[in-house]
Amino acid sequence: MKNTIAILLLIISPIMVFAQKNGVEINGWTNVNTFKCTNINFRNSPTIYSFTGNQLPNLQLQVEDFDCKNRIMTADFRKTLNSEKYPVLTIKFISFSKVGANRFSAAVEVKMMTVSKKYNIEFSEYKNSLVGNKRLKFSDFNIVPPKKMGGMVYVKDELDLLFSLAIKD
Repeated sequence: MKNTIAILLLIISPIMVFAQKNGVEINGWTNVNTFKCTNINFRNSPTIYSFTGNQLPNLQLQVEDFDCKNRIMTADFRKTLNSEKYPVLTIKFISFSKVGANRFSAAVEVKMMTVSKKYNIEFSEYKNSLVGNKRLKFSDFNIVPPKKMGGMVYVKDELDLLFSLAIKD
C-alpha cells in the first residue's frame, strides 16, 4: 500500500508542480534534508514546444540559472556541475511517440559536463503541458556527490529530473 501511494505521488507531483508552463527541476536528497533546484530562466520562458515532424526539442539550460532557494546549496550545486567549465546542461529529445490517451514515451539524451546518457521517459499531458520525470544518478555522469563537514553531511547519488514543456492545444 505504501509503495502504491509513493508511486502515485511520484507521478502526480510533477504534474501539479508544472501545470501550464515550462519547467525543469532537479530534486535530490542529503542524509539530513532534501533540495530542489529550479532553472528560473527556463521556467519563465514563453516557448511553446511541438512534438510533430522532425523538429523535437533540444533544451540548452544554463547551469547558472538553477536556483535551489538557498545561497549555499545553489553555490554547491553549481560547483558540483562545474558551471564555470561546463555552463550548459542539455536535454535533447531523440524520439517521441504516443502510447495511450494523454500518455507519451520519449527517448531523451541528457548531457551534464562531458557525459551524455540516454533515457526512456514517460510523459503525461496535463493542461497544455507535457510533464515527465526520470530518476538519474550523479554517478551516471561521473560526478561525485558533494560532502560537507568531513563527510558528516553528504548528498545521495540519486536525483529526480522533472520537467514540463508547454505545448500547443
